[in-house]
Amino acid sequence: MSQLPWGKILAVTPFDLVKILITAVIILFVNKVQLFSDKLSALLIALPLTSLLAMIWMWHGGQTTSRIAGHAEGTFWFVLPTLPMFLILPWMLRNGWSFWSALAANCAITTLCFWLTVILLRKFGIDLMPK
Repeated sequence: MSQLPWGKILAVTPFDLVKILITAVIILFVNKVQLFSDKLSALLIALPLTSLLAMIWMWHGGQTTSRIAGHAEGTFWFVLPTLPMFLILPWMLRNGWSFWSALAANCAITTLCFWLTVILLRKFGIDLMPK
């Protein structure tokens, strides 16, 4: 982590502000749709809109197709450990768990699933967390 170029990461350009605005508008739109339709908002949020936007921003920023492909592949593997949350959280909420305790438990479960995925995939030569 110490090798990351924090100065470049934290620098904000005018185009970054445009990206933030577009991304925020999409999230706000989905949130507003949720007020009227849980299922439609779930469908919209299940679409990989954030990933698509990220790849568009990467392409616009001059990233190579190889880097974008790596991002897409990494996203696939990182989505898998989050999937149990979408079944466990509703079960907990419907069975008397408070929102915050269910959310905290699901964060812990997702973290555990994430690390299990990393360890399992390493056995198959896929390293999601290079040293």
